[in-house]
Amino acid sequence: MVKAGKNTTTSERKTSMANTENSLKQKRKMTKQLQDDTKNTNNDEEQPTVSHSDSDSDFDSDYDDADSLEGDDSESEEYGSLRDSESGESDFSDDQENINTTNGDGLADDHSHENQSDSSDAHPAIEESDSSEDEVAPRNTIGDVPLVWYRDEDHIGYDISGKKIKKKEKEDKLQSFLASADDSKNWRKIYDEYNDEVVELKKKETKLIRRMLAGKAPHADFDPYAPYVDWFKWDGAKHPLSNAPEPKRRFTRSKSEDKMVVRYRRAIRKGLIKFDEPKEEPSVYLLWGDESNSNDKSGHLAYIPAPKPKLPGHEESYNPSKEYIPTQEEINAYQLMFEEDRPKFIPKSFASMRNIPAYENAVKESFERCLDLYLCPRVRKKRINIDPESLKPKLPSRKDLRPYPTSCYLDYRGHTDAVLSISVDPSGQWIASGSLDGTARVWEIETGRCLRVWSFDEAVKCVSWNPVRDLSILAASTGADIYILNTDLGNGEEQERVRELLLVKTPTPSEDSDTVSIASWHQDDKHGGIRMKHFKTVSSIEWHRKGDYLSAVMPAGESRAIVIHQISKKITQRIPFKLHGLPVTSVFHPTRSIFFIATKKNVRVYELVKQKLVKKLETGLREVSSIAIHPAGDNVIVGSREGKLCWFDMDLSSKPYKTLKCHPKDITGVAFHRSYPLFASCSDDCTAYVFHGTVYSDLNQNPLIVPLEILRGHKTSNGRGVLDCKFHPRQPWLFTAGADSLIKLYCH
Repeated sequence: MVKAGKNTTTSERKTSMANTENSLKQKRKMTKQLQDDTKNTNNDEEQPTVSHSDSDSDFDSDYDDADSLEGDDSESEEYGSLRDSESGESDFSDDQENINTTNGDGLADDHSHENQSDSSDAHPAIEESDSSEDEVAPRNTIGDVPLVWYRDEDHIGYDISGKKIKKKEKEDKLQSFLASADDSKNWRKIYDEYNDEVVELKKKETKLIRRMLAGKAPHADFDPYAPYVDWFKWDGAKHPLSNAPEPKRRFTRSKSEDKMVVRYRRAIRKGLIKFDEPKEEPSVYLLWGDESNSNDKSGHLAYIPAPKPKLPGHEESYNPSKEYIPTQEEINAYQLMFEEDRPKFIPKSFASMRNIPAYENAVKESFERCLDLYLCPRVRKKRINIDPESLKPKLPSRKDLRPYPTSCYLDYRGHTDAVLSISVDPSGQWIASGSLDGTARVWEIETGRCLRVWSFDEAVKCVSWNPVRDLSILAASTGADIYILNTDLGNGEEQERVRELLLVKTPTPSEDSDTVSIASWHQDDKHGGIRMKHFKTVSSIEWHRKGDYLSAVMPAGESRAIVIHQISKKITQRIPFKLHGLPVTSVFHPTRSIFFIATKKNVRVYELVKQKLVKKLETGLREVSSIAIHPAGDNVIVGSREGKLCWFDMDLSSKPYKTLKCHPKDITGVAFHRSYPLFASCSDDCTAYVFHGTVYSDLNQNPLIVPLEILRGHKTSNGRGVLDCKFHPRQPWLFTAGADSLIKLYCH
């Protein structure tokens, strides 16, 4: 019977295994099409010969759920078929184990070992079906151990047989970058440092991560705002959950509280705990006392006592002394005074107090006192103790800002009266000067030797050297005339070019009919140059950077008192702008076609090509005296008759960036250095100030202005001091022209 039962069980087991394998294959196909009908499909496909159908159906349903998850995440058909084959083998082996462990016909437990051995002998391939697990690389087996311990080793952990698990060779960064650029799914790969492998996230995992980063629940089915489900059924409830009476312990003190009360009572008796006694208000108080001395209100910081009115003196007595009573003449004099200066009360003498009348201003003064008490604000201002040294700006040391002119090196003597203007040759070898004695001179800078002298009938107010180095031309203004002079410096070719430029064949008035009465061109044989006659007196002249145009300012009553001469064509033009105010001086932009016109109050910036106003610089000064442009063209300094120097940053604002009050008297001239970050100002106080002015290319950083040196040496004459100053084009040298007929050179 045992043998027959054993044979019967073996045959049934073989039949059930074959049926199970067929059913598994059919289930995999069905789950991909109808996942919701997997349970019904499993019930229909069960075999009656298998006695453990309940366990098989449970196992199959679990397997189908796992297989459906894997099918959703598959990305290609080949990968899906390969996975199905591997999962089929693993499922088949699991089914075999389940079949072997169950007792189909209710046999004894001791027969199970024989059944397992028989099944293993009959189906050796079933036990070797876990080939997919053998192909998986051994994972990290070091446990909860820091990876730093294996940093210098070539392995990471050991496998089950005790062999070392070798680390994978890391790819070069360039190769990994190229591989990631070619791989469109690289963003889904994560390097697992613990197991030394690259893990690729599935679609469901990426969805979970995105939802978690967005602050949502990981699963989309989860409803964080689900309606509340009350667990208690209130329908038909007539009584509370508990109708027990309140316990007595809630109305009586506990033992610990009784002990605490006893301790407090003993402390009060011994005097350890004292209570604040009620304050007694004084029955009398000082009527004319100062409320600021009150201890009650003085402790409050915001309380400010009202000021007391002035106490009455001897003059307000009903019977004052005779010296307090004014005479009739004094009373009449009070009537002639202003009401503010007139005394408020005039003393009078009465024989007795019964003769004293009512005070006529009593109601008025009481009303004004009330207004002072509740309308006049009283503010407590805290006094801040600040060190004055901490308020000074932190400036760099003067030693770090060298070189700059510090001492007088050379004096140029020859003029007999005040030197009004100086100008330095672009090559830096010569300097020209114009004086009140009616002469213009050319000096050699290094030796101080006078090379050329021109004499005129009137004082030379302004001289200006042509900025082109090949043209040794000097412009000088005397009265209403401007002379273009040949200095006879340079080689033969340059002199020939200068003679051709200064040749005027016939006296030619300006082509514009409006300017006929302003300027006319004549050949000047006496001085060897050109003479331009104007209707008004010329105060200042300035060359254009190309050396062909010359601007002349005539401070007359007319609004258009500035003209521009073109030397090559011998023509004169009026500026196409309407001026507002009397012009003082004009300057050309060093790099662009922009023209600066300084009036007594403002500085206007014009575009010559478009012929329009670009910007108006508001100086806020009483009267502008001089102007200079930075070599970069974005910053302007303006001197005034009140001794103030204004620095304008045209990119920042139309108002001064800095206003320096450095001179006690009028500023007569300002100048920028062409290559060094230096600028200077001279004044009638016989001094010249040298400043360091660094302009940064970064627009977010403001210019750095540091006062460096005060140059002295000139003497005052007729109330005038230093009348003009100019920098050397290449060296950090400063030339100053004084009213004492001297020209000084200051070097570093």
